[in-house]
Amino acid sequence: MTQKEAVKTKDQQGRWYIIHTYSGMEERVKTNLEQRIASMDMKNRIFEVVIPTVEEVEIRDGKRTLVQRKLFPGYVLVRMIMDDQSWYVVRNTPGVTGFVSAEDEKEKRQRPLPLEPQEVEAILKQMQSNTPRIKVGFQKGQSVKITDGPFKEFIGVVDEIYPDKGRVKVLVSLFGRETPLELDFLQAEKL
Repeated sequence: MTQKEAVKTKDQQGRWYIIHTYSGMEERVKTNLEQRIASMDMKNRIFEVVIPTVEEVEIRDGKRTLVQRKLFPGYVLVRMIMDDQSWYVVRNTPGVTGFVSAEDEKEKRQRPLPLEPQEVEAILKQMQSNTPRIKVGFQKGQSVKITDGPFKEFIGVVDEIYPDKGRVKVLVSLFGRETPLELDFLQAEKL
């Protein structure tokens, strides 16, 4: 396959573009856009609409909760072949404020910028990761109260955070000296 044929095949599959949406309207924009693609018969020009999300473990009320977190709030990815028709369909979808773009020097107008293949690959790889990220609610130097275990009700200061383990090192004053304790995130709470 020649380089020209490879480029032509790549263009037939479409390129990824980023569209900006009103904050919190990503799901609605995705639904609206998918409906417009179907009703305006654009399936052969606009192929995929993706909201980049990752699973995150959040600690709420002393319990671990699995939540979907948007990687880029206010943005949606669209794989499409860019032409006037497909641009019009996407751009005029309710909730879309525009494409991420740059000014074209020759034409002196804004042109949507496609993502580079390695950028798309990195985003999709991050989305497909099977290990949920842990949202850390603590910061180094922050005062915390121990809520469980033999040191319950003690006050300490966060010294180190181990998000991969779901643990935190807290310095507690015992007998006039600071003693490090390694606790699970659920065993401490912010003051």
